[in-house]
Amino acid sequence: MKRCVASVSAIALMLWVAPALAQQKAKAQNVPEIPYTSVPNFLKLPPGEYLGESVAVATNSKGHIFVYHRSANTRLFEFDENGNFLKEIGKGYYGFEFAHSVRVDAQDNIWTVDEGTNMVTKFSPEGKVLMVIGRRPPPIEGAVASPTTTTTTTTITTVAAATTTTTTTTNNPNKPAEKYILCRPTDVGFDPQGNIFISDGYCNNRVVKYDKDGRFVAQVGSEKAGKEPGEFNLPHGLQVDRQGNVYVADRTNFRYQVLDNNLKPKAIYDQVGVGWTACVSQGPHQYLFASNSNPNGNMPGTWAITGEIYKMELDGTIIGKFGHASKEFGGFQVVHMMDCRNPDEIVVGEIESWRVQKLILKPDAMKKAEAR
Repeated sequence: MKRCVASVSAIALMLWVAPALAQQKAKAQNVPEIPYTSVPNFLKLPPGEYLGESVAVATNSKGHIFVYHRSANTRLFEFDENGNFLKEIGKGYYGFEFAHSVRVDAQDNIWTVDEGTNMVTKFSPEGKVLMVIGRRPPPIEGAVASPTTTTTTTTITTVAAATTTTTTTTNNPNKPAEKYILCRPTDVGFDPQGNIFISDGYCNNRVVKYDKDGRFVAQVGSEKAGKEPGEFNLPHGLQVDRQGNVYVADRTNFRYQVLDNNLKPKAIYDQVGVGWTACVSQGPHQYLFASNSNPNGNMPGTWAITGEIYKMELDGTIIGKFGHASKEFGGFQVVHMMDCRNPDEIVVGEIESWRVQKLILKPDAMKKAEAR
């Protein structure tokens, strides 16, 4: 009987979720495909070492690859440009609990964003801690209450009787957003002046700007979710271009928002599906890459989210797309983050396939196909 109750409850939940998510798919039509290949056996791990959920990847000016992953413990690995393992950074560090993002700034400093400790950490290229923003909740304060708790109770009076499902939602409102306390932050970016931008995140629905020394400057959004310009519902990632504009993956609103350097709304791109993660390339011509990634679990109702990555001009013009949802090599299963320092070599980190892939794009092949 217990198995029956669980199954009926799960089916009821899927039937409720599916209609809401079935409509959420990319609006862009007739987008050219960008041919690409995936480099086989890209990362070489030491014997006995494994990657867990590879939620975050980044490269530095030397081409070294950093992988911030969720394993038995959250760990940060560094590889050289050929994928050979170099070292682990921050082993046993108090700011590591549940990895979410890693980025590298213009000076090759390494920044980690940890959703579990509510901390953003700046490491030197050698791995020395240079700055922290946020604070890990002290264990003596006990467990932190989730903003919303949902309880589903299923009652079956007889085997033949109809099932009654009762869902109770208890709202524990977020505390007002504070200047230096983060709440499940998701990403970090930097402008040419060294100002720091943090998407904060799963319970604070805001983007925060700090100066290069970590002093609070401004924020947009708040602890409350919203859907108007300048409001967010799970800002899941961000990056900054050379003009200081901020591109925010506004995940649950299924869009990307563009802010100016003072965090004023400039534009909304809602044609490429779910706003999972954003990447802005380097070089004289910068591009925006956006991941229309499947949700964790790929449950019914989400299958219209087809898993591809879009290459765009910074003004939102779509150039092309590549990839698809698949656990097979060459496809993607939840691209949580990507590095696009070189816009023709994209490094992607996947949650559900526990891997990192290096993709070689072939835009010239796309242009030849279009010419024909």
